[in-house]
Amino acid sequence: MVDFHQNGNIATMHNLRTRGLEDMTYELETFAQTRKMSLILPCLYSELATDAMPNILAELSKVTYLHRIIIGLDRANADEYRHARKFFEGLNQNHIVIWNDSPRMKALGARLEEMGLAPTEAGKGKNVWSALGYLIGCQDTSVMAIHDCDILTYTNEMLARLIYPVANPSFPYQVAKGYYARIGNEKLNGRVTRLLVSPLLIALKRVVGDRDYIDYLRSFRYPLSGEFAMRSSILPDLRIPSDWGLEIGVLSEAWRNLAPKAVCQVEIADAYDHKHQELSPEDAASGLNRMSTDICKAIFRKLAADGTVFTNNVFRTLKATYYRSALDLLEAYYTDAQMNGLKVDRHSEEASIELFAESIMRAGQTFLENPHETPFIPTWNRVNAADPSFLRDMHEAAAADAAEYS
Repeated sequence: MVDFHQNGNIATMHNLRTRGLEDMTYELETFAQTRKMSLILPCLYSELATDAMPNILAELSKVTYLHRIIIGLDRANADEYRHARKFFEGLNQNHIVIWNDSPRMKALGARLEEMGLAPTEAGKGKNVWSALGYLIGCQDTSVMAIHDCDILTYTNEMLARLIYPVANPSFPYQVAKGYYARIGNEKLNGRVTRLLVSPLLIALKRVVGDRDYIDYLRSFRYPLSGEFAMRSSILPDLRIPSDWGLEIGVLSEAWRNLAPKAVCQVEIADAYDHKHQELSPEDAASGLNRMSTDICKAIFRKLAADGTVFTNNVFRTLKATYYRSALDLLEAYYTDAQMNGLKVDRHSEEASIELFAESIMRAGQTFLENPHETPFIPTWNRVNAADPSFLRDMHEAAAADAAEYS
């Protein structure tokens, strides 16, 4: 079943449970004979010790259509890298663990700095960007998928449903975004989407007027999900944000490079739970406090690039309009939760809204004070143009790390 939202005409594919995983896997195996598929896993070393990772590993070991799995490993020393390589030995697919903190990888990073092309900060954006570079250098993949490594409710059916729309050669989709209901432990989750992104987009529409980009973002049921799949032809020209605006940034790149009919969203799970970030109201540089600011900046930057003019007065009006919109939505969420026997802590939800309102102002101020900020990591097309040997050297560095620390 496919429907089209009136905003942006993004195709939405629902999980109706009318088709079994075995049937879908058979088709994916058929596609894989001529269209190799790869999976990228951006991973912190600390996530190996969670309840999520062993289950993800066990589920992925059942997958028969993947050609390669690339694990980008952050925040690991040499011994931890060795342990990570042993941990992922259970995968049945061709796979590699890229040690992003190795001396060889840091030397490559220094080369990028000399050219003015290095990521400005470490984090998930840099991890994904590096893994994409490695994948592009392989020159053998037609379809790739990415998902997080903290999914407590992971099943390999999630991956099958995520990758199918872009793996099927008869479908027009270049990008597929995963979505799911954010319900767990008898309560509503997904605070940042519910209490920041949704009311912010409503407020932006009221304050700056109709924008196709705003309608496009509003058409996604869960724009902040970390699960998406793409056809690899678009990867070399993909600009990855270096901050926590990665998911919004990827959707913005799809908007920049593709027609709406080439983008879809697909329901990949009935239940989904993962590690929840702390609100961190006392620290603007961590937790949801930092994340919400980066998301706002990502949206403001894209609107400005499309011609929207922002001023201090606009941001003050936007904050007030957002606050009213968020409180109205909170009332709807509360009644919806009550209707379905779910819990909502109204005090903590309103505290989140107050923090997000300040994040809007902080993001706006940063945007106005740094008009020449370059928030995106350079595309791999640009890196390759500046240093045609870089991707080859990255492959050699990853192979040398694996050989030395085996």
